[in-house]
Amino acid sequence: MKKLLTILLVFVMIFTVAACGPSTPAPTDPEKTEGPVSSEPGGEEPSDVVDPHDWAAYDALIKEIKSTTDLKARVDLMHKAEDMLMETGAIVPIYHYNDNFMAKSDLKGYYVTPYAYKYFEKATYGDKSTLNLCIASEPQYIDPALNTAVDGAVLAVNSFSGLVTYNENMELVPDTAEKIDISDDSLTYTFTMRDGLKWSNGDDFDAHDFVYSLKRAADPATGADYRYMLDVIKGYPEDETEDIDNLAVTASEDGKTLTIELKSVTAYFLDLCAFPTYFPVHQESVESAPGYKDADGNIVDPAAWTQEGGFVSNGAFVNTGWVHNQSMTFEKNPLFHRADNVKLEKLHFMLSDDDTTIYAAYKAGDLDFIDNVPPDEIKTLLETNDPEFHVVDNLGTYFVIFNVNSDLFAGKTADQANKMRRAFMYAIDREYIVDAVGQTGQTLANSFLPPLMLDGTGHEFKQNSATYTYPDEASAGYFPYAQDLDRARELLEEAGFEFGDDGKLLASSPLHIEYLFNTHEAHAAIAQIIIDDLAQLGVEMVVNQMDWDTTLAERKAGNYDVARHGWIADFNDPINMLEMWTTDSGNNDAQFGR
Repeated sequence: MKKLLTILLVFVMIFTVAACGPSTPAPTDPEKTEGPVSSEPGGEEPSDVVDPHDWAAYDALIKEIKSTTDLKARVDLMHKAEDMLMETGAIVPIYHYNDNFMAKSDLKGYYVTPYAYKYFEKATYGDKSTLNLCIASEPQYIDPALNTAVDGAVLAVNSFSGLVTYNENMELVPDTAEKIDISDDSLTYTFTMRDGLKWSNGDDFDAHDFVYSLKRAADPATGADYRYMLDVIKGYPEDETEDIDNLAVTASEDGKTLTIELKSVTAYFLDLCAFPTYFPVHQESVESAPGYKDADGNIVDPAAWTQEGGFVSNGAFVNTGWVHNQSMTFEKNPLFHRADNVKLEKLHFMLSDDDTTIYAAYKAGDLDFIDNVPPDEIKTLLETNDPEFHVVDNLGTYFVIFNVNSDLFAGKTADQANKMRRAFMYAIDREYIVDAVGQTGQTLANSFLPPLMLDGTGHEFKQNSATYTYPDEASAGYFPYAQDLDRARELLEEAGFEFGDDGKLLASSPLHIEYLFNTHEAHAAIAQIIIDDLAQLGVEMVVNQMDWDTTLAERKAGNYDVARHGWIADFNDPINMLEMWTTDSGNNDAQFGR
């Protein structure tokens, strides 16, 4: 019955839920947070919990992690940071991602990273010169400094080239740089640029473009959510009062070399250089775009230069058209420094979040590569071992997120609000979500950081060690995987709610929740399962379904109670998934410290 109700409600939600505005598939005194809240049913609760509004200790901990040179101590500090994050109850992990997509059998030479980026620079498609794809719906940003979504990153890695890139073997290799020299103390990186580099409009391109672009991305005035990715660089401005020109990125007079000085040893710095936030942008295009600044010279829309398409870039493909909410077209860039590698003449992206429509277009031959498959089709694709259906591992987590400033917690103490959030962890049937919706072997999640993520010393982070033991030792997580409604009731009772003999909340003690998610069949199905799970407790949850870019904006602005979220790592180190939750991070959608 549960499965039948889920399927029926999915279709009701997809066709009737109205969008309320604007895809695929960011504390207390440390002595009070020596260990996470007990995850054992009936376990004793600490008298002091991590208050997500008092987040200074977490911010300080992240700074310490990023500055220490003791790698073993760094691992323990990162475990402590995850403990603090998970103790808030604001992050409710559901499962760890894998990536499924469909590609026509004749399509060769493309490759996919564990970060869900798809590279088409070396792709061939038989004797065809155009590849028709659907990655997601309308992207919020194409500007590599401002984008925070996987779909935007896929567009960025195919249209911009950074200092380094990933090859098909997931090796970091020079890109616009031809040589990289690292000082003996590992604090200074010198990049020697290739000769003859050009922007797609024919302008010369050299190290000076990186100086401009990195300072722009780090400048608080730009408003990049990912600006903290540059805080490993010496002179990084903590706020708008600091001079962006102090950022230690310099170009030789002839533009042949770029020098970057770091604050401390950063083993993953080249991974950062392969990330879109570090990509170059064309200064004249940025600053001459209509709407970029107001009459007083204040930046109004830093992404204005890309928002109508036809923008200047330096990658394998250049954008030649954008029909909003319908399609985007990229054509081979003849001025790309590896243009001989590029065999396809055109990438034509359909923009849609309707899985059924996307799949039908693929089956009809109108699309050659799709990143979304309707959940109802996955079982058949697996059973028939369809050679066009692919599943690859990702480093990431699908989770539910609470806005810690939501009116949901009005009148509650920090301890009571904490218990309300953690009750969710026990109420959700993760196994059913994975079996009924995911279907491709996703790993159940009871921690935010995923399995297989390395700890910086060559070992897996998510494991018990001589110096650290997860609260739920058997599963190396923070609570048992299995649904536990009794424990959820206990926590809600401790938060001040009352239950009747039927195990449901009394009418005099209601709990109403609004759940935000972006339009997508799988997200809708998961939302319905959570509704069913919470209904067993008498909790009423209603949904607020929006398009992708509006969902992003609403989460970032804190205009929600509870929302679907997901995060795929940008590089293989835990700090990437921990630093996104600092108070000032543009990816701190939980609103910690605010």
